[in-house]
Amino acid sequence: MKHTNKVVEITLLFWIMKILATTLGETLGDMLSMTFNLGYLTSLLLTMAVFLVVLFSQLAVKRLYPVLFWLVVIGTTTVGTEISDFMDRTLGLGYMYGSLILSAGLFATLGLWYYKEKTLIVSPIYSFRVELFYWIAVLFSNSLGTAFGDYLSDDAGLSYGTGALVTAGIIGLVVLIHYTSRINHIVLFWIAFIFTRPFGATFGDLLTKPLEKGGLNLGTIPATIVTSLLLFSLMLYAGWKHSKNRITSLD
Repeated sequence: MKHTNKVVEITLLFWIMKILATTLGETLGDMLSMTFNLGYLTSLLLTMAVFLVVLFSQLAVKRLYPVLFWLVVIGTTTVGTEISDFMDRTLGLGYMYGSLILSAGLFATLGLWYYKEKTLIVSPIYSFRVELFYWIAVLFSNSLGTAFGDYLSDDAGLSYGTGALVTAGIIGLVVLIHYTSRINHIVLFWIAFIFTRPFGATFGDLLTKPLEKGGLNLGTIPATIVTSLLLFSLMLYAGWKHSKNRITSLD
């Protein structure tokens, strides 16, 4: 017997919440590793443990709970920040090589997903195996997006504002292609999914980094609190809307 759909619908609200989740993942990850001075390895282990708890909870339930779904997304963005920073600053691989490794991981996941299922449809998702592929791909995508965003600001020398504009331009181009061409929408989804991560990350850096580095110097703690309040308000709204629609469909 198939489970009911386990992932949220891809709407404008989805993309707004995805960007906020990436911003929160960036500020929260930096808060743990730098502001609280836990270091990249300790922060990675801590965030990975929390991520696995919410992921297993999401995989275990039989239907969609939007709040739980978005907690897993936040987990992937936070862990993605720590993975990218650990690869660059602890292992010394650099953001370019880190991006190549994460790209290989993402393409391998999508390739195996397609080999097993003959499709890469991201919504709706009913089976456990497809959902597991989905979350692995999301984790690789968010880690890759973090590495690419840091590459733009640290290696390519772009300011955080300019980096946000570059990634916003790519996202805008994807949206334009979506409405004006016949290019596979699943391919466009993953491109947009990857690039919303550096967009949210560079926006998070814009809020938190020092003025001399092109940031607004608000600090990781205030930025994390404000972003959390915005995102969790939308999560509650999404949960209320889903419950309302579910009750209506049962009537």
